Amino acid sequence: MPRVALATYDPGTAPSKDRDLPVLVRALRDAGAEAVALPWDDGGTDWGGFDLVVIRSTWDYSWRAEEFVAWAQKCAAVTRLANPAEVVRWNTDKRYLGDLAAAGVPVVPTRYLAPGDASDLPGDHEYVVKPTSGAGARYAARYTAEDHDTAVRHLARMHREGLTAMVQPYLAGIDVSGERALQFFGGRFLHASRKGAVLAPGTAYDDDKVAHPDLQPWTPTPAELAVAERALAAVPDAPELLYARVDLVDGEDGEPRVMELELVEPNLFLGLHPGSLAVVRDAILTAAG
Repeated sequence: MPRVALATYDPGTAPSKDRDLPVLVRALRDAGAEAVALPWDDGGTDWGGFDLVVIRSTWDYSWRAEEFVAWAQKCAAVTRLANPAEVVRWNTDKRYLGDLAAAGVPVVPTRYLAPGDASDLPGDHEYVVKPTSGAGARYAARYTAEDHDTAVRHLARMHREGLTAMVQPYLAGIDVSGERALQFFGGRFLHASRKGAVLAPGTAYDDDKVAHPDLQPWTPTPAELAVAERALAAVPDAPELLYARVDLVDGEDGEPRVMELELVEPNLFLGLHPGSLAVVRDAILTAAG
């Protein structure tokens, strides 16, 4: 009977936002595993008592990225962690997009402005500013050249908090074809979803956003699958990944580009793809064995 922990966040008195979590715990238990969901930052948990710890919905980590990476390293020292700690360290900092670009993967063009850098912002096209460590569009906003002063204040706020900013062109194709999320589990393609644009014009960077508007199942094109597989092949040192999500948008040329590569805690959207539950369950059991 394998012992499996699904690492999540502590929602306090509010219901958890991870609707897949109880479904997955139940499926693992029904298959004979001893499965439990636990907050990653619970200091009283003996992670070494599990055969496998799967990072599932640690959705508060971006506020404490260094603490989270340190936890992953400690956890990996006493048991098997999925995904591996070195993947967590690399993927929690979105400067990994530069690594993917250097490996020839088509990505959304990105510049980085660290604390102390000048506020070098575009003056001739719409753009997005967001932190290199973030989730759920936290501290992300969409600007035009006329919004320069607001964008500078946005940058200053992030820099005061020690955050490095990403500056990307706003790709208008998102408003037409949306953002596609291709998910892989157990080393193979699992399913795909499509969502609408998250960043509406005029929405403040510190406002709450709907992370997955108008989410629906999606059948990826051969080009989308090819780009996703290139991104996964470019992960440094070719680690064994239990799960992955590749978020794609259309570039100005209409071809898919990687917006994000989610290797830490991607939402699986099992409620939208109930047929995938058995595949996820079996892959976790195999990894725990």
